[in-house]
Formats: sequence, structure tokens, C-alpha cells
Amino acid sequence: MSGVAATNASTRTVGRALALLAEVSTAAGPTLSECARSTGLAPSTALRLLRTMEAAGFVERSPAATYHPGRRLMQLGALALGRDSLVARVRPGLQRIVERTGESAYFVVRGAADTAMYLAMVEGTHAIRHTSWVGRAIALEDLAVGLALDGAVPESGYVAQRDRIEPDVTAIAAPIRWAGGVAGALNLLGPTYRITEAAMHEYGAIVAGEARSLGRLLGAPEAANLLEEAK
Repeated sequence: MSGVAATNASTRTVGRALALLAEVSTAAGPTLSECARSTGLAPSTALRLLRTMEAAGFVERSPAATYHPGRRLMQLGALALGRDSLVARVRPGLQRIVERTGESAYFVVRGAADTAMYLAMVEGTHAIRHTSWVGRAIALEDLAVGLALDGAVPESGYVAQRDRIEPDVTAIAAPIRWAGGVAGALNLLGPTYRITEAAMHEYGAIVAGEARSLGRLLGAPEAANLLEEAK
């Protein structure tokens, strides 16, 4: 194969892969046959490309044999908005959380190798408050923020845990949903002695509400927000 022919073949492969990626990102869990039909590809070609993207983390295949955006794609999608731009969109929500709770609020995205990366924060107003996690990456390990980044929240719309990473610190986290899945999470952190059970539920509702509002701002499918609000 000549150099020009090889280049053309590579270009076609990239174009086909991008078309499949767009279909997986915009359709509601398409099957292999639906992906092939919508992109005009032979099922064998679509399967080969989907498997390649699945191995790279750009696509995930469910037990029901439907395809969904992978974690790597969602991570890159969040970063593609521009960290500064994304933080600017999130900061007013963080400020409102602090105004209503007095506790520190963080914006978190999924990092490399199953970690959570803390991108921004607004400090709480109490003399004793949580600080200095911006720029830090922590292993998820079934933490509240990890469950939020996975979208694995209960009917309340948020996850709360006490004394997991740091002693005497309570964490409350809620996912920010968008068209690609979960763009990030809001994470409230404060001293356990001050966050009573009643306060934890009250603050959880506040954090979840701000996360839903941010999801709408980022173009989350209306069905996702309606589902969260119904919870």
C-alpha cells in the first residue's frame, strides 16, 4: 500500500471511529446493530472499532449489550470545556453552598487511575473549616465523592460519609450530570462534630440542588434532571 493510500485508509478509520463515538454519546444506549446502521458501517467494522475504543476507556459496553460513553471520554469532555471555564461556571454554586451551610465546598472531577481531582473550592465561614485540597488527587476507594462521580447516588441525590479519609471530617457529595454522563461532583467537607444528622440531610439537599442546577447549565438531558428531582 502506498503512503497516500495508507494515509487515506487511516483517515477513514478515524472518521468512522469518531462517527461511532458521536452516536454512542448522543443516542440512548445504542446496540451494535443500531450503531452500525446509524453510521453506515458494516457490523463487523463497527464492532472492531467499538472494541478498540472500549479498551481505551472511551466507550463502555453494558451487560445488556448497549454502548455508553466511557470514563475516559467523560473525563476529557469535562476538561474540554476548559478547566478555567468550567470552574467559573461552578464557582457561584460553591459560593451559594457556603452561604447556606457555612462549610467549605469543592468542585471535583475524575482524575487518572481511579482518583478524584479537586479543582476548586470556596472556603467555609467558620473559624474551624476544611481547606487546602485544591490540586489534590485522592484514591476513590468507595468514598462519597467517588460514588458521586460514578453517579451512584441514592434517592436523596447525594452521598454522605463520616470520618473516611480524615478523622472527624464529614463529606457530602452530589453528581453534576451533563450530556456525556457525569461532568464532576460538588463536595461539602466539614467537621463531624458540627454536622449533626439533621444538618447532614439539610446540607445534602442543598448540595444536590446546586448539582442539578449546574447540570442544567451544562446541558444535562432534561430526563436526567427530572429523575433527580423526582428522587
